[in-house]
Amino acid sequence: MSDDPPAPSGPSYDELAALVVSLQADLARALDRIAELEAQVAKTSRNSSKPPSSDGLAKPPPKSLRTKTGRRPGGQNGHPGSTLRMVTDPDVRVAHEPGPCAGCGTSLAGRRVTRTERRQVFDLPELRPHVTEHQLLERECGCGTRTKATAPVGVNAPVQYGPRVTAAAVYLYAGQFLSKDRTATALADLVGIPLSAGTVVAMAARAAADLEGFLAAVRERLAAAEVIGVDETGLRVAGSLHWVHCARTDTYTLIDCHPKRGTAGIDALGVLTGFAGVVVHDAWSPYDTYTSAAHQLCVAHVLRELQAVSAAAPAGGWCWATQAADALVAPHRLTVDAATTGTAINPTDLAAHTRALRHAAHIGISQTGSVALGEVRAWLTLPGG
Repeated sequence: MSDDPPAPSGPSYDELAALVVSLQADLARALDRIAELEAQVAKTSRNSSKPPSSDGLAKPPPKSLRTKTGRRPGGQNGHPGSTLRMVTDPDVRVAHEPGPCAGCGTSLAGRRVTRTERRQVFDLPELRPHVTEHQLLERECGCGTRTKATAPVGVNAPVQYGPRVTAAAVYLYAGQFLSKDRTATALADLVGIPLSAGTVVAMAARAAADLEGFLAAVRERLAAAEVIGVDETGLRVAGSLHWVHCARTDTYTLIDCHPKRGTAGIDALGVLTGFAGVVVHDAWSPYDTYTSAAHQLCVAHVLRELQAVSAAAPAGGWCWATQAADALVAPHRLTVDAATTGTAINPTDLAAHTRALRHAAHIGISQTGSVALGEVRAWLTLPGG
């Protein structure tokens, strides 16, 4: 009888089968994780909610999310347009006499005018400073008392800038977002009025101080609106990160700068607190804390997410995300056309696009788990479906 130890036995079939199943599960999880990471790397500002600044030097070229409509380019029928048109009362009329007769060469001086062709040139007047001197006269009474005239309201110094210069500086600085230096340079070059950058800032500060009542009125009207859009974006103030908060409608826009991005900055804007209408935003979580309002996801953000799904779909095939994107854009186009032409939206067309959106959303729910169910439900709350 041999004293050698028995040979070790190998794993059983059941053990090997269990190991294979475990490895397959690990592989499936790894592949899912790889796909998830690849999708994150492929995200840009064009197919996600990432800001354009995050794209870096490899940012993709601009690509419109608009689809072809079959309409001709340019303004559509009924659009008011901005074509330059003749006026009935021009500032200056200049008559141009013809030369000698084109037939026989005889002078036409004093001959009857048979037709006048009008041509008008629109131009700016000569831009030069307009200086008004206010002379405050002092007169002496027979009693020996001298009395000097009172300066008009707003004339507070021997030399100062007038209200139109202030308005132009504030418009360029705050309205067209020129820097204070470029605002001063633009006015000096165009009009010949020397300003310093500090003067531009002082003008803007005085104008802002005069807007107290106006800002309160805009805030009240936004808070009472049926639908508003809100957003926030980062901004450096004296080297420190601040946040620009915005609330707007088609008519009013209110902007404020605050050190905080969250509810502290949103509350400081003074619009969403107690707001009971529909607020449109990018689904940033602090907005969801305002429960008195109804919430709608910004369609531009939805379209970017749908673009990401469409780009990952097999080429040449039907994709639910493409149908959903088209169905989202179409009602907006109907609304713009109706507002432009002054006609009502065709309810049949609106219902058709709404059905297409609902069908695409339901198919998306069944085909992918990458779309948040809450967002899909938001799509399905559109009226008329």
